Amino acid sequence: MSGTAVGTVSGTVGGTVSGTARALSIGPIGVDPPVVLAPMAGVTTAAFRRLCRGYGAGLYVSEMVTARALVEGNAKTLQMVAFDEDEPVRSVQLYGVDPTVTGVAVRRLVDEVGVDHIDLNFGCPAAKVTRRGGGAALPVHRTLLAAVITAAVDAAGAVPVTAKFRIGVDAEHTTFLDTGRIAEAAGAAAVALHARTAEQLYSGHADWRAIAALKEAVRSIPVLGNGDIWEAGDALAMMDATGCDGVVVGRGCLGRPWLFGELAAAFAGRPLPEPPTLGQVARVMRTHACLLVDALGEESGIRQFRKHTSWYVTGFPVGPAARRALALVSTMDDLDAALGRLDPHTGFPPGAGRMARGHTNGPRPVQLPAGWLDAVDDPTPPVGADALVSGG
Repeated sequence: MSGTAVGTVSGTVGGTVSGTARALSIGPIGVDPPVVLAPMAGVTTAAFRRLCRGYGAGLYVSEMVTARALVEGNAKTLQMVAFDEDEPVRSVQLYGVDPTVTGVAVRRLVDEVGVDHIDLNFGCPAAKVTRRGGGAALPVHRTLLAAVITAAVDAAGAVPVTAKFRIGVDAEHTTFLDTGRIAEAAGAAAVALHARTAEQLYSGHADWRAIAALKEAVRSIPVLGNGDIWEAGDALAMMDATGCDGVVVGRGCLGRPWLFGELAAAFAGRPLPEPPTLGQVARVMRTHACLLVDALGEESGIRQFRKHTSWYVTGFPVGPAARRALALVSTMDDLDAALGRLDPHTGFPPGAGRMARGHTNGPRPVQLPAGWLDAVDDPTPPVGADALVSGG
């Protein structure tokens, strides 16, 4: 597949993007509008999910946690699966490579954490993951993949399990159609495709044609599309071009939690809200920081917030000194001082919504275990692949 997006259009800020609300059901969970927040390490914390929920309905998935760490009671992992009391759907992404460990982890999530939805990660392209046979490398081993999904579905009971994956390792080793069919046969409630290969990482364009092909191959459960949704119009264009049942939004919402409000309006056929001024963005930034501080304490909360600052001011003419000051804040007072130096009347720059945020690296050859591509039906879990830290 070529790396060309199909049917991508720009949303009309302040105008109307034609759309009709299309509800999505993932097992017993209704998702209306059919929009899912992609799990992102260090980003989709309870604080960020709360912030995004304030703009519009959808399914908001937590950071990835590893099955092994969960089973062993890792303190960081247990903290990551803490949900707000008013979080309507407790959704978590789980990384696992061993069917037995995955099953035990799922039972713990269901019985002890009380999750409502579990998404399985088969798309992580990080070298530290793929070189051990995990993430985007695992779908190459079809028998093992089926065993992991089946173990999760069986252990989850009535809680729906979904799977998120990429097109394949690279253009010569595509796995997405087999992965979708395997997940469907194993009882997954839905599948989501990031329409890039692991080799692409986050470079180039997502190939929406792969999403359309997956939709043709998987008929009994919803198919969601992920990749290059920067503005509300992109979500409608993806669904129209591919026939997919919903969209997964990742980097497009970094520093732009209000994108979910624009998506809700677009799917309902309402005028899109006006984009925020820099002053309004500053207030959102402060709210985000306060939520993190409330959850983690000032030192840890502000430290975690710092990476978001560059995303929030992307495209704004704030200058390098202001960006540096925001990136170095260590207290709420520091943040207030840095925000106070911004011109609140500066409008949202035209085209800033389409500026890439987050990862932009790639392409890069995929690191795999020796002989990994030659043993596609080997059911043996890769050694050491589940000994990874949650969230990354």
